[in-house]
Amino acid sequence: MVESNDVEMKEAEPSVTSNTTATSKDANTLTLDDIKEQVRTIEKAVNSKEPRFILRVLRALASTRKRLTEDIIRRLIIFYYGANSSEREILLGYAQSVSQPMDVDMEKPSTPAPAGDKQLVPRSQTSRARAVALPEVDLYIHLIVLLYLIDRNSLKSALDCAKRLVDKTTVLNRRTLDLLAAKCYFYYARIFELNNMLDTIRPFLHSRLRTATLRNDFEGTAVLINLLLRNYLHYNLYSQAQKLVLKSVFPDHASNNEWARYLYYLGRIRAMQLEYTKAHQHLLTATRKAPQQTAIGFRQNAHKFLITVELLLGDIPDKAVFNNPQLKRSLDPYYQLTLAVRAGNLSRFKEVLETYADRFQQEKTWSLIIRLRHNVIKTGIKMISLSYAKISFSDVAQKLQLDSSEDAEYIVAKAIRDGVIEASINHEQGYVQSREIIDVYTTREPMNAFHQRIEFCLKVHNESVKAMRYPPKKYNEELETAQERREREQEELEYAKEMADDEDDF
Repeated sequence: MVESNDVEMKEAEPSVTSNTTATSKDANTLTLDDIKEQVRTIEKAVNSKEPRFILRVLRALASTRKRLTEDIIRRLIIFYYGANSSEREILLGYAQSVSQPMDVDMEKPSTPAPAGDKQLVPRSQTSRARAVALPEVDLYIHLIVLLYLIDRNSLKSALDCAKRLVDKTTVLNRRTLDLLAAKCYFYYARIFELNNMLDTIRPFLHSRLRTATLRNDFEGTAVLINLLLRNYLHYNLYSQAQKLVLKSVFPDHASNNEWARYLYYLGRIRAMQLEYTKAHQHLLTATRKAPQQTAIGFRQNAHKFLITVELLLGDIPDKAVFNNPQLKRSLDPYYQLTLAVRAGNLSRFKEVLETYADRFQQEKTWSLIIRLRHNVIKTGIKMISLSYAKISFSDVAQKLQLDSSEDAEYIVAKAIRDGVIEASINHEQGYVQSREIIDVYTTREPMNAFHQRIEFCLKVHNESVKAMRYPPKKYNEELETAQERREREQEELEYAKEMADDEDDF
């Protein structure tokens, strides 16, 4: 019985392997068919001069990217570059550079590739040559190869491929290429960032920004401005980033994702320049414009700066932000920081800084977080003022862990001047006397809060109206012609005369 079972198991193994292989082949074929459909959509966009079709292709690029394999890349290149041997060999060289030298079996399918190619030919050789002759299709296939190299961490080959890709975009001037060229610029900068060479492409980005601005390339201008801001902030060049913001105009017609990136960079610049209110507005708008289900890394970084700025403004972030499953783990240090600031506990604040110092520096929030020490002290003073009607400066210094009572006296005086607490100081006897708590509804704070909310709602409404899309050439369908207008005026004039005659008869 045992032997028969062993024989059955051995016979079952090839069937499982064959089923797995067949499934992978079917998945590769489906992915390749999807890419061919995207190419047809690009051809349709070029023929109809409608960039929205290319935008639809770029939106599907993220899902296509996850399914790319070496077999798909090789079959795609052979399918479209059958007649162009030089381009085919270059792209195949990029694809083969990813495979490991020990995987000899991966080279075997290269021989029967034409046979597989015959199964995938729904179009004639002439139509394929016509498709790849379009610069848009050529750039799209190169972009797919570049994404495959990036995902496989083949940075050297990806760098060569990106340079070759961008060289093609610089010599072309077609409006149908604007969206694809913008995507190429993005991944070109990404490759240089992964190779720690981000500072070397700054002159190129400036030259392309000038060209995109002169050509009214809105998407390219938005992408290049964001790439330059990312470049400057990567090296902490905030003054140069500020000059770029002042001397450039971000296009209103840019996509929502580019607006989210721009507002995120702008919020970081404003926060570093102590303009916390503007920084909070920009960062909050960036988190709301960002995709809510994807772009998790962007939302994590944006919330880190948003939480820090809210703490600098004296506000406490909502706890629901820290309980978000997608943000909870990455925001844990900032949750500990928020608890320390909320309690006004200076010792706990120092402990959080010591524990997460390296992480804060890596995330570039350290320079903002060290400014929170004054906020922690102000919160501690506010808690003391609410708890004690009268307290000496020596006790204040002991509770806040300050060096001397003179420092406590200075900090309390500044808190009174800034309106943090309502109290009076007795310098001769060395204590602070808290005043009675004033009803907040007798002050201007409720009005300011309502004004801030109404202003935000009006801003969202105006941006929504600007973002609305209307069918082309529909604005003049209901307008009357000059002849119809003259006839209508003549009828109105005759009707008015008849009414006047009726009144005279009456």
